[in-house]
Amino acid sequence: MTSTSTTAERTGSGPGLLAVLVPAILVTVTASDMVNLMLPTIGAEFGASEAELAWVVTGFLLMFSVGIPLYGRVSDRVSLRRLFAFALLTYAAGSLICAISPSLAVLVAGRIVTGIGAAAIPVLSIVAVTTLLPPRRRGAGIGVVSAGAGVGTAAGPALGGGVGQALGWPALFWIMLAVSLLLLFPALHVLPDGTPRGSGRIDLPGGLLLGLGAGLVLFGMTRAQVSGFGEPLSWGSLAAAIVALALFGARTVRVDQPFVPPSLFTNHVYRTGILVAFLAMAVNLGGLVFVPLLLVEVNELTPGEGALVMIPAGVVTALLSPWIGRLADRVDARLPVLCGLGLIGLFSLLLSSFTGSSSAVFAGVGILGLSIGFMLVMTTIIGAAAGELPPEQTGAGLGILQGAQFLGAGTGPAVFGVLVSARRQSGGDAVNPLHSGDDGSAYSDVFLAMAAVVVLTLVVASRMRRTGGGGAGAGSRAEAAPVATAAREANNVQ
Repeated sequence: MTSTSTTAERTGSGPGLLAVLVPAILVTVTASDMVNLMLPTIGAEFGASEAELAWVVTGFLLMFSVGIPLYGRVSDRVSLRRLFAFALLTYAAGSLICAISPSLAVLVAGRIVTGIGAAAIPVLSIVAVTTLLPPRRRGAGIGVVSAGAGVGTAAGPALGGGVGQALGWPALFWIMLAVSLLLLFPALHVLPDGTPRGSGRIDLPGGLLLGLGAGLVLFGMTRAQVSGFGEPLSWGSLAAAIVALALFGARTVRVDQPFVPPSLFTNHVYRTGILVAFLAMAVNLGGLVFVPLLLVEVNELTPGEGALVMIPAGVVTALLSPWIGRLADRVDARLPVLCGLGLIGLFSLLLSSFTGSSSAVFAGVGILGLSIGFMLVMTTIIGAAAGELPPEQTGAGLGILQGAQFLGAGTGPAVFGVLVSARRQSGGDAVNPLHSGDDGSAYSDVFLAMAAVVVLTLVVASRMRRTGGGGAGAGSRAEAAPVATAAREANNVQ
């Protein structure tokens, strides 16, 4: 049986791999919030209420959060080529349903199908980079793929608003359908079809409990952002999530082959990476959500003008991502993580201090600093985690890591959104003494809260033990794997 590692030498091991992965992750991440600015138009067309329209976004996000850990675990058992092809075809089918939907119910169903396909792309892309690229190029590859996800997150609302306004909201889904089908054949060419190293059965009930818990957390946080944590649907979902996750934990210690091997969490670097990824993503998404709102509500820009302010951050991080990846490979993981968190905290404080300014320059500089800092953190964390994971647990481990990251993306805006609402109701001056001006006090306090979360994250990250220099762990393990595989194949021949 051909292993993934040996197949990689004949398939995706160069620029062709990234030429498929980057646009795939770009379009799937963009899809998560590209319809946000078009929801009023969709609601007017279908005669839907705001609560009903929310399912256009929530349905996609729920499938996304449930699917990420499931796909990560399955990738230890099923070839990347087959999983990636399934994901692209499912994504295309969902996009087609959305494009031709005659009612809101059909549109929501299409978004759910789209989310089932889209959930696979981020985690499979990271698994592909960490298992197929040579160790010396892995950091740069992770940086490029992470940049695609970052640009997609930032570009989603701007692309959706611009294209949707010019061509109508169905055009968004026709574009996504075309791109996913165009990527299918290159993906079949560059991705290997070998059987991964993992063996044994998959604990599907455990995976469903984990996915259910993650989905309920995200749904509860989404409802809290709209109606506050006091709404029964908000706290009820969060309470049900706790029950589901508790059942998942109980099953994990009881069954012989649990969905998530407990040995994953015995590694201090990996454990710390999960918590840092969650907290850093919560702050990063908070910035990506509230800086545009600040530009519209305080700086009185149009949504289109606000999108232009956000573009430089996406461009600069995309250009820097390969360099950041190579840096993460060469130094101890703690250094870029701490530097990245320092940048996020510093520019959160900058945003907090200048939200009352009439100039949008400070907002643009602030989101640029946040984006660069976040890229430093996540590229390093993913590389360090991949280097610590045994080959047969790479998919499961990276799936859990990205699941934590995505939960941070849902939790951050919700918690900070509740804070904005509370500050608007209470009124008063900003807590930050450096804040000047009469406007933007609520946003100033939110960005200050983000800085406080970064301080907590710095404390957590400072406890990460040394990794022996960037990608050393990853490199040595990856270099040893083909040797072990060759030895096994030789023994089989004898």
